[in-house]
Amino acid sequence: MSSFVGAFEAKTHLSALLERVERGEEIVITRHGRPVARLVPPVSAGLGAEGLIEQLRLFRRVHPMGALSWRQLRDEGRGR
Repeated sequence: MSSFVGAFEAKTHLSALLERVERGEEIVITRHGRPVARLVPPVSAGLGAEGLIEQLRLFRRVHPMGALSWRQLRDEGRGR
């Protein structure tokens, strides 16, 4: 879940926001109520297999495939 912060507050409290992001929180910065930026922790190059699998699980929760299966996508990519 993201926290929303206005641009003025973000500028004023940047250090505190960065500390929250370091702890894994995602912060969306808004301008006049519209999202304009996201502060997110950097993706570590050294996630390892377990970290990558967790990232894939998170991606699947956020981006469901609906009725498609990975086999259908694979076969479509092969031109079948």
